[in-house]
Amino acid sequence: MAKKSKMARYQRQLELIERYADLRKSLKEKGDYQALRKLPRDSNPNRLKYRDRTDGRPHAYMRKFGVSRITFRELAHLGQLPGVKKSKLVTSSNKASILPCFLLY
Repeated sequence: MAKKSKMARYQRQLELIERYADLRKSLKEKGDYQALRKLPRDSNPNRLKYRDRTDGRPHAYMRKFGVSRITFRELAHLGQLPGVKKSKLVTSSNKASILPCFLLY
C-alpha cells in the first residue's frame, strides 16, 4: 500500500492536469511558450506517474486495467476482470504446463 501522502499528491496532480488542460492546449496552438512555462509544473500530463487504483503501487502498471501486475493477477484469478482467463500450453510430450500469463478475449 502506498503512503497516503503519495496518493494525495497523485490526486492533486490529476486535478491540476484537468484544470489546466484547455489553457495548456490553447497556449501550445498559439506557440506561447513563455506562458506555458509559467503554468504549474504538475499541470503537465507528462510528469504524471500512473499508480494502481486499488493500492497505489507505482510500478508495473497496466494501463488497460488501471492496476498493477500484482493486483491484475489477483483479480484475474478471482474472475473479476471480464474477458480475461488463464492460458495453458500443451507441449508435444502431452504434458500440460500452465504459463504465468492470461489471455484477453
